[in-house]
Amino acid sequence: MDTKEIFSAVGNFGFPMVLSWYLLLRMEQRLDKLTSCLNELSKALMQNTNGH
Repeated sequence: MDTKEIFSAVGNFGFPMVLSWYLLLRMEQRLDKLTSCLNELSKALMQNTNGH
């Protein structure tokens, strides 16, 4: 998305809505990574408890 499209979106939808959309997209990527890390941790813990 280039600068012209961003300013057009702000004009059409308003700054709070565009900012919320942007932050939600960024948060979604971080939540996906966090979910992946938690799944790996869960697997490691299960292997550790099964080994003892």
